[in-house]
Amino acid sequence: MRLAIGSDHAGFELKESLKKHIISKKIDLIDVGTNSSESVDYPDFAIEVGKLINENKVDFGILICGTGIGMSIAANKIKGIRAALCLMPEMAGLARKHNNANVLVLPGRLIGFELATWILDAFLNSTFEGGRHERRVNKIKTLEE
Repeated sequence: MRLAIGSDHAGFELKESLKKHIISKKIDLIDVGTNSSESVDYPDFAIEVGKLINENKVDFGILICGTGIGMSIAANKIKGIRAALCLMPEMAGLARKHNNANVLVLPGRLIGFELATWILDAFLNSTFEGGRHERRVNKIKTLEE
């Protein structure tokens, strides 16, 4: 499995902590930035993660900003991206199982590292169920055209 991770300044600290967790699981990781807590524009990082997914260079993405809302809005504007802002592990599991989400969005200012790891693990350990959910995901794809 290969992941891409990106954050703005508000998500930088959580991103750095999650990187260690991901690497400890022997998962390949591409960090698209940011590289400090200096103010930056979150759409830049959503674009980079989205490109890596659409170019099949990674399987999934993780995006982090202060509330997760800005990253979610930006990422979901990118064709082929289904980004889910998740505040608890159950949301992350269902985002994969029912929505075939390919980007997990986390709120860096609202959750701690331990909860973030639980959410991330639930996301990574879940798979798309297909079936009736596939019909719905396909309808979402038609919105991109």
